[in-house]
Amino acid sequence: MTQIKIFDTTLRDGEQSPGVNLNQLEKLEIAKQLERLGVDVMEVGFPASSQGDFDAVKKIAETIKSSTIAALARANKLDIDRAWEAIKNAAKPRIHVFIATSPIHMKDKLRKTPKEVIDIAVNMVKYAKSKCQDVEWSAEDASRSELPFLATIIEKVIDAGATVINLPDTVGYTTPKEYGDMFKYIKEHVPNIDQVDLSTHCHDDLGMALANSIAGVQNGATQVEGTINGIGERAGNAALEELAVAFEIRKNFYPFTTQLTLKEIKRTSDLISKFTGMMVPGNKAIVGRNAFAHESGIHQDGVLKNAQTYEIITPALVGVQNNDLVLGKHSGRHAFKDKLQKLGYNLTDQKLSEAFDAFKQLTDRKKEVTDDDLFVILMDIQTDVSNRKQYQLRSFQVDYDSEQTPSATVSLITPDGKEISNKHSGAGSVEALYNTIESLIEEDILLTDFTLSSIGRGKDALAEVHVSMEVDGRTVSGRGTAQDVLEAAVYAFLNAVNRIFIT
Repeated sequence: MTQIKIFDTTLRDGEQSPGVNLNQLEKLEIAKQLERLGVDVMEVGFPASSQGDFDAVKKIAETIKSSTIAALARANKLDIDRAWEAIKNAAKPRIHVFIATSPIHMKDKLRKTPKEVIDIAVNMVKYAKSKCQDVEWSAEDASRSELPFLATIIEKVIDAGATVINLPDTVGYTTPKEYGDMFKYIKEHVPNIDQVDLSTHCHDDLGMALANSIAGVQNGATQVEGTINGIGERAGNAALEELAVAFEIRKNFYPFTTQLTLKEIKRTSDLISKFTGMMVPGNKAIVGRNAFAHESGIHQDGVLKNAQTYEIITPALVGVQNNDLVLGKHSGRHAFKDKLQKLGYNLTDQKLSEAFDAFKQLTDRKKEVTDDDLFVILMDIQTDVSNRKQYQLRSFQVDYDSEQTPSATVSLITPDGKEISNKHSGAGSVEALYNTIESLIEEDILLTDFTLSSIGRGKDALAEVHVSMEVDGRTVSGRGTAQDVLEAAVYAFLNAVNRIFIT
């Protein structure tokens, strides 16, 4: 079995999904979970793009020990300097340099001749190599590039010091046969290709990202780039969890494996879904809510007799829990700590106390506390920003007049510590609350999306609300959880607004 390296770009390409806006604490928590998952490389940002991205990359680089930390850079010295400054303290740093190689990109975007592109690529790989031993070079829009030119530039950047060559299907245009043939051609026409890892990076515009990635591996690629849940620009990237499980389930056909800890897949998927606000469709392969559900009576009968009749993947393989009662109101601190450790979390004494207090408050209102409930508590505790400038909810109340028109009274603590309150009506309870909050907040707000879902099952399940909005022209997202739907809606709104105060 050939081990394929997994290059996760959830925190770079994935964060470029429309409406996704992660702060530094959320990025760090995702990076820690990706490390638990066992990714070989995580691309954690584009340091030259903003100070916030630089700071997040630097913090992750100083924290993660077992995975290689990659930072993206355009083919210029300023970008490369910024990338290196951010990752230089990583245990395993990598600079990822890219430049376009397709005729349309070179002519209309770069306005460079092929020779100029080769010279830039070679010089910038050499420059990156002078700072970092591990340098990945990407031929942007490789799938629409001319193969002889691609072979020429790849040979030269390998001689310049590149350790990984990435051939992206940047716009999701190619087919499995075409993409596989490109890798085969490069393997046959680049004499020094055995000195590097060859990598795939496929987008899903035509729904073929995973198939294209596998075709690349079958034709010589030793690294696959993608994201968890397949998130990313436009239609997204190849979903890494699908690739890893496909290799595991069909190992009789695919002679490939990865070092991912498969039982961490569901937890990783859930964390990224909650932080990004991008809900996983119920019918999503591997991690969707319905992935292991059987509606057909014939299917149900077969599964009861022998699960393998219709269930080729066991829920336990990817970490799907049965959500039985895990802890109750009489559970003590020791049992609580032990449970968290089994879930893979090691908290400081202060964070453990905060989590235990939140757990006890939840058991006063909720009879059965599941792993999903604990996950929400941990997520909120780990990303606490209470010491930062923000709007805080003091109280809210919704009333109805004789015509059943709702109005909401809301009191907030402003970022400078003042208490303010107001009252507004709306067509519904949530609209009344949001109209009131908008009247209290100085920033200009445009709500663009509102999503309500439940965590777990039963009438006492937690409500979870995700919102997307523009705050002073900046696109942000927010989430809120509570047993009361309206309370969750308020928390989500304020969580989104408060993102303008944190990086």
